[in-house]
Amino acid sequence: MKTILITGAAGFIGQATAKVLLKRGDRVIGIDNLNPYYDPNLKKARLKILKGYKRFTFHKGDISDYKAIEKAIKGKKIDCILHLAAQAGVRYSIDHPFLYEESNLKATLNLLEIARHHKIKDFVFSSSSSVYGGITEFPFREEMKIDKPVSLYAATKGAGELMCHAYHRLYGTNFRCLRFFTVYGPWGRPDMALFTFTGKILKGDPIDVYNKGEMYRDFTYIDDIVQGVVASIDSGHGFEIFNLARGRSEKLLRYIEVLEGCLGKKAKKRMLPMQKGDVEKTDADISKARKMLRYHPKTSIEEGVRNFVEWYKEYYKA
Repeated sequence: MKTILITGAAGFIGQATAKVLLKRGDRVIGIDNLNPYYDPNLKKARLKILKGYKRFTFHKGDISDYKAIEKAIKGKKIDCILHLAAQAGVRYSIDHPFLYEESNLKATLNLLEIARHHKIKDFVFSSSSSVYGGITEFPFREEMKIDKPVSLYAATKGAGELMCHAYHRLYGTNFRCLRFFTVYGPWGRPDMALFTFTGKILKGDPIDVYNKGEMYRDFTYIDDIVQGVVASIDSGHGFEIFNLARGRSEKLLRYIEVLEGCLGKKAKKRMLPMQKGDVEKTDADISKARKMLRYHPKTSIEEGVRNFVEWYKEYYKA
């Protein structure tokens, strides 16, 4: 049995991972500031499920405050930090840059120092496919240079990976940096495309389709992501970077088509140009994760979108 500190425990990936860890017998200490970037009621509903487990404890706090982290772990021996909390959003970072300095850079440094001073051996850091920036060689491989980000969000995630590497070399902490690719599924984030598309299609409102539909994403279902995260916690590798994705890029219009089929309703599409800070395509090489983590994503977009729609209709009584 391990004791794992999860930052962003009320978040989409945080809650889903915590459930798996708790079900297998681990102890989870969750910390989250429940900020209003999106509906805090959804975060509270996720937390309510976690609080049903005896081995889960929750602390409301901001990890950009070092003392808040100290308070959450006081008297506990932590085996691993799973650092999922971050200010998300590529486009949001253009208008709110200082939030990313505080939430993504300072907060990560705080946790690195916590790991150092409390002698926490293992640290899993959530990075992003955004770090690949405008690279047009596909699929994306972990060894590619990521020195040309196209958004501040991407830059903070790349910086986080570099900070982890420095602490690995300086203090011997084991790190796994996980580059997530467009995660979706039940209990997902309301700012993500699937969530917003579903709400608007059901209301009969038009959806915004950027780059006039010429967008491709490696859509990855939440259960597959969690399998990779848990394997990373257990792996014990010294310092490694892994792509966690489906390993198959899908056209956005195909994704919308699948959603229309699940909803039984056609979308009204507003075709728009590319947004600043966005990229046309993501496509991951997951061979490293397959080999070293035994990571085997298996959920098709047809199955994953159907599961999301069923959850959405039940949760929102749609």
